[in-house]
Amino acid sequence: MSASQPKKKIVLAYSGGLDTSCILVWLIEQGYDVIAFTADVGQDDDFEAAKQKALSLGAIKYVCLDLRRDFVDNYIFPAVQADAIYEDRYLLGTALARPCIASGIIRVASEEGASHVSHGATGKGNDQIRFELASYALCPQVEVVSPWRLPEFYERFAGRQALFEYAKAHNIPLPVTPKSPWSMDGNLMHISYESGILEDPKVEAPQDLCTMTKSPAEAPDQAARISIRFEQGIPVKVTNLTTGEEITGSLELYTYLNKIGGEHGIGRVDIVENRFIGMKSRGVYETPAGTILRQAHIDIEVLTMDRELRRIKQRLALDFGEQVYRGFWFSPECKFLRDCIKRSQERVSGTVQLSLFKGGVHVTARDSEFSLYNQELVSMDVQGNYEPRDAEGFIRINALRLREYHRLQGDLDQS
Repeated sequence: MSASQPKKKIVLAYSGGLDTSCILVWLIEQGYDVIAFTADVGQDDDFEAAKQKALSLGAIKYVCLDLRRDFVDNYIFPAVQADAIYEDRYLLGTALARPCIASGIIRVASEEGASHVSHGATGKGNDQIRFELASYALCPQVEVVSPWRLPEFYERFAGRQALFEYAKAHNIPLPVTPKSPWSMDGNLMHISYESGILEDPKVEAPQDLCTMTKSPAEAPDQAARISIRFEQGIPVKVTNLTTGEEITGSLELYTYLNKIGGEHGIGRVDIVENRFIGMKSRGVYETPAGTILRQAHIDIEVLTMDRELRRIKQRLALDFGEQVYRGFWFSPECKFLRDCIKRSQERVSGTVQLSLFKGGVHVTARDSEFSLYNQELVSMDVQGNYEPRDAEGFIRINALRLREYHRLQGDLDQS
């Protein structure tokens, strides 16, 4: 960019850490006016310190948006309605946060008249895809600068030592405490840990790794008893059945479930997953509130939803989880699935009682005004409006296919 050209404004997703601080200074070197942007999605960060650091490094402005309630209402709770999960174990905490953060970046870019946005995601991970697909969907004309995919950047900063030397040369404050031998990313829904010593899947994660949850072995010896009230698949109230405390409000009840779930060691998983870009990675995740809500929601859904409708909904939820993981939150197909799943939740209302004990979430009772459970019909002591002899024809019709298959298969085996 020549001196005669006006500087272009760029909004950088800024955490205040070493990587994004170096990127901030590097972007200024490339001739950009940098607006540092931080989304508060529940991570335990010092936003005032990040602001002072960004401005001292040359950012023309620092913007921090509190997106916590937006994150819960418009991203986490639709995932709760879906029972969303990726590859059977990952509850999508990072994947759900990225479109929320990207919407904040694009909002700030629009308000500040910035034509470019930037981020510090690496060229090997999922986050680059999630950030950029969301950005292009929300603002088709935006230009994205991804330093870790630019040869002039990644060849210059081939290792962390190069970043440290660059930071020293440009008076970028270095971390006061030693860096953990793994990377960590947190938000309201979860904390994830990967890289470093965790890259070897044969190596057990350190006992002191997790910060959001207690080890189940060290959790209280007395179970916590709670109930969760759902309205159309959305949790609206949590009650502590021991103390009588009631918590309402989306952000408030989610924060409470994180706290009580973390105290009882809920929501830890150590998995290998398939990244969208084509490689496998190992990650450790803590998702206490998400784990509790998924168990409770599945229970009230089974109670209130027709069997065949739920089979269809489960297939949609599988696709939804993959779309979220791959960064397609703002795609037309993902919106269609969210609309379908939301429609399926019209009668998923009721209350679920749970026991939280040493890492386990145990449903103990449930009730709903829309329950499809007929106690008289299912009772072994009352015949109810059911004729047992009807089962004979039901079995014979369902056996027809099996009998024919094995009869003909037997003929083929003998030929």
